[in-house]
Formats: sequence, structure tokens, C-alpha cells
Amino acid sequence: MSKDQTVLFHSTVFGPIHSRRLGVSLGINLMPDDGKVCTFDCLYCEAGYNSQGAGTTGISTRQQTRDALEAKLSGMHAAGDPLDVITFSGNGEPTLAPEFPEIIDDTIALRDKFYPEAKVSVLTNSTRIFDPRVADALKKVDNNILKLDSAIEATMRLIDRPNSKEFTVGRVVEALRQFEGTGIIQTMMLRGSHDGAPLDNTTDAEVEALIEAYKAIKPREIMLYSIDRTTPEENLVKVPLEELRTIGERIESATGIPVQVN
Repeated sequence: MSKDQTVLFHSTVFGPIHSRRLGVSLGINLMPDDGKVCTFDCLYCEAGYNSQGAGTTGISTRQQTRDALEAKLSGMHAAGDPLDVITFSGNGEPTLAPEFPEIIDDTIALRDKFYPEAKVSVLTNSTRIFDPRVADALKKVDNNILKLDSAIEATMRLIDRPNSKEFTVGRVVEALRQFEGTGIIQTMMLRGSHDGAPLDNTTDAEVEALIEAYKAIKPREIMLYSIDRTTPEENLVKVPLEELRTIGERIESATGIPVQVN
């Protein structure tokens, strides 16, 4: 069963907000501020399903983003406000912006000017890392946070619902290897059902498949988390923190890769 849920972010630059994973975070939403554009249609997306439409405002341009970010950072700096991270997320997949690489360059320059100790983070669903320009831009940021919700094809397709049939677990795991030692893999752990189909990526088989994928990718860190806000699919269940920690310990022991649990 699903609920009618719509976009959350109505500006290009929003916040700062306190992120449970990243600290005091200033958000950048490159997707429309009155609609959603994404290459996934995840059951758990806090911005809702893609069926709500792309809206009318369009994807933010390089100039729009730079102007909005500079004004915000300048004001925060003048007020003495703290900032830990500038985070690209918002109403869809940020790397879909045609000028994404140039926007990353501008963001790093503005960060260096106003908050040189702050990090630049990108939350990406990994669908665009096959584009060398996007991949190169992601390699420039401090926290390149890449999604891998399941290493079993059927589960990935049920949870993430990628738009392209060409996007497969095998292809994305191979592509993620280019970020060895630098990328951060983020995995949403959850249970529930969708349209009568059960889903659970916390089973032994699922965790073992993830362990093998993590070993192949060799990221610098793994982030495990579960649902924390309202989701468009109502039949989803949050995985308790203690259980997440147990899974995290199992993964860290098997891979030797640090695991952060939130």
C-alpha cells in the first residue's frame, strides 16, 4: 500500500539542518523545487514517488546554484554560524544536472572561500557513475556517498525500482570499484512488502551478498541505516538500531572495512 507523498525541498539551497550522519549540513537540491526527477523510484524515498511529476521550475543551472550558495555561505559566515558539510541531495538524483561537474567545482571554490574546514558531500544512487564526467566530479568531493541497497538483483529492483533495465547489480558493483579507498557505500536496511511482494535485505543471504560486493568495491567506509521518516510505501518496517549494529559488526569483521551505523 502506498501513500500520496510529495517533494520536501522547495529551494536550491536549504538549511542548514542537522544530519544524523553528516552533522550541521547545508543542503543543495539541483532538481526542481516543485517536482521530483530521479533515475530510481525507491519505496522509501522521503521525497515521494516519481509519479508526482517533474514540476515546472526545472533543474538548477550552474549560475543559479552558484549565486544561491554564495549568498547563503556569505550570510552564514558573517553571522558566525557553524557548518560541517555541504550536501547534495534533494528532490531526486543530483548527478542528473547537466552542469553537475561544473557545479561541484564552484561549490568546492566557495567552500574554500567561506568554510575551508567544511566537507562537500554528494548522496548519489550510483546510476550515473558510468558517465566519466560525473565520476570524475564525484572523485573531487570529500564524501562521495554511493548507494547499494542490495547485492541481489531481484531485491535491488524491488526496493530501488531503477528506471533503466540496463542498470544491474553486476554492472554497478563493477563500476563502483573505481572509487576504491575513497567512496562511501550507503545501504538502506529495511523490511516490509510492496504490492504483495515481501522484501527484507537483512537476511543471511542478503548480508552475505552485500559482504561480497563490499569486498569487490573496497570503499573507505560503509554506512548502514534504516528508515527514519515517512515513506511513500506504507508497508515498510524500520530495522532496530541494535540489529543494525549486529549486522554492521558482521560486515566489518568479514571485510575489514569500517562500518558506520545510524
